[in-house]
Amino acid sequence: MDTNFLLQAIIYLSAAVICVPIAKKLGLSSILGYLLAGIIIGPFVLGFIGQEGQDIMHFAEFGVVMMLFLIGLELEPSKFWKMRKFILGMGSAQLIGTTLLLFVGCLLFMDWKWETTLAISLALALSSTAIVLQTLKEKGLSNTSVGRSSFAVLLFQDIAVIPILAFLPLLSTVNIEAANDVPQSLITNFPNWLQTLIVIGSISTIYFAGRFLFVPLLHIIARTRLQELFTASALLLVVGVSYSMQLVGLSPALGAFMAGVVLANSEFRHELEGDIAPFKGLLLGLFFLGVGASINFKLIIENPLFIFVFGAILTLVKFGVLFAISRFNKKKLDQNLQFAFGLSQAGEFGFVIMSFCMQLNIIPNVLANQIMAVIAMSMVATPFLLLINERLIYPNTRIKEKGTDTNKESDFIEEDNPVIIAGFGHFGSTVGRLLRANKVKATILDYDSDRIDVLRKLGFKVYYGDATRLELLKAAGCENAKLFIAAIDNPSVNLQVIETLKKHFPNLKILTRARNRIDAYELIDHKVEHIYRETLYSAVNMGVDALVELGHRKYSATRQGQQFIKYDEITTRKLAEKRHDKMAYMITVKEEIELQEQLLKSDIYSQVAATNHSWDSEHLKKDLTESAD
Repeated sequence: MDTNFLLQAIIYLSAAVICVPIAKKLGLSSILGYLLAGIIIGPFVLGFIGQEGQDIMHFAEFGVVMMLFLIGLELEPSKFWKMRKFILGMGSAQLIGTTLLLFVGCLLFMDWKWETTLAISLALALSSTAIVLQTLKEKGLSNTSVGRSSFAVLLFQDIAVIPILAFLPLLSTVNIEAANDVPQSLITNFPNWLQTLIVIGSISTIYFAGRFLFVPLLHIIARTRLQELFTASALLLVVGVSYSMQLVGLSPALGAFMAGVVLANSEFRHELEGDIAPFKGLLLGLFFLGVGASINFKLIIENPLFIFVFGAILTLVKFGVLFAISRFNKKKLDQNLQFAFGLSQAGEFGFVIMSFCMQLNIIPNVLANQIMAVIAMSMVATPFLLLINERLIYPNTRIKEKGTDTNKESDFIEEDNPVIIAGFGHFGSTVGRLLRANKVKATILDYDSDRIDVLRKLGFKVYYGDATRLELLKAAGCENAKLFIAAIDNPSVNLQVIETLKKHFPNLKILTRARNRIDAYELIDHKVEHIYRETLYSAVNMGVDALVELGHRKYSATRQGQQFIKYDEITTRKLAEKRHDKMAYMITVKEEIELQEQLLKSDIYSQVAATNHSWDSEHLKKDLTESAD
């Protein structure tokens, strides 16, 4: 194996391992950590990777390819139809509005041909799916109103890339051989009308191949029952489609997205998602590193005024269009700001369109490289803009907005209740309603303004705020409260809240929600005593009902369920210590399962004591005696 490749791998991984945790420690996003790491090791700072950054970039772009394949897999017709108003309404308004403003502005102030201007405007109107979705995921906003709106706009943009790439050859007025430094494709020297037909034909081929070739092939592979072969097939599918698209000068990510859409209704959708997801995460991180490493600072130094001014204007234009769209859809101010700042950058498809335009000689190479520098800088700026919004802009504008709206309930917390509930979704609201029914007062915190509006209409007094912030926890009364119930939907955010509570309010008793055993392990590591696993209690209740339906006495079945929970919680704490050692973990799991079954069996016989006057002990005693005979 080439030792140079191994050295490059060590450099990239080391940069990520060092910079990303530092960024997270400083309260920044992991994306910013990756980007800064790429800049530091890139050819224009430390020079650890020299010109190999471009080669790594081609490999790392596969993270975006896989991400778009997964997005395509999730795009079921029913889901698309449900979100059609957001996708077609907000998405089309953003793309058309941004393109139109950029096109008119550049025609007025730049000495460019209209074909060049239109191509650049279309490229810059697109946002970064990779950055936005990763940011929403980290902040736990994927399932909020902002997350859904952002996803809808990004989805429309990703779909719009198909007709954009098919349309671009028609803008090419000169049919000459491409420059040596421009990537060639099989159709580079074909007539423009033929290139357009080939683009449309390639996309159609993916559709029909997906329906009549990919799915039957996956059926054959599934019959082998070899998981590794299915994983290899999933990767082959993505790689093969991407390579085919590249041969005809199209984006590999576009091909992967189309393949995902075609397979969205197949029975293999979830299996494919599970196989591809681990590769996507790793390669996306490498992609962000590559973006940072590939920024041409020499070009920026030579043209600083154009790149920074044009980049600032681009951000302002996109921010204005997005803010207006969000405002028109009657979103709250915090949602407007998050939505507009989040999508105000140019995206990875901008690189694709610029490269394609250079092949078609629509845009001069020098100008295309400058525009790509603008795209890269706007992507790097996004995490900073979101941080500025979160720390500076929104807190100040929120105060002003409240001052002008006397009907809006203030987020100033004036209660000092014995119980604080963070997260009032399905889980938290169930707990809260039970407490309220028993006349227990609780201070309720939630970070979803849409949900808060609904809850307030239902009569709940809910305060808007991010429960990970120490200031909010103090204002909520954590210093005097008896109980804190952590019921936030996002496990990582829930864990952040608990870390803050443990550090600053060590005497506060915490009851926390955990979705499953894996979440419980993390909470156990943080010394949390009272953990309530959703999957455990609902599964045990179902098991109890199943026993009753099969003829078991209700009391004995209920007791067995309670004992099962007791033993399982003890086992979970034992396993938490050994989960990092796979061999020891598996041995312990097997031992604990056998021990748990023995304890439950012995508990059945202990119930037949003569002093047991419970629901049906006599019947149980009789049944056991008869079975023994």
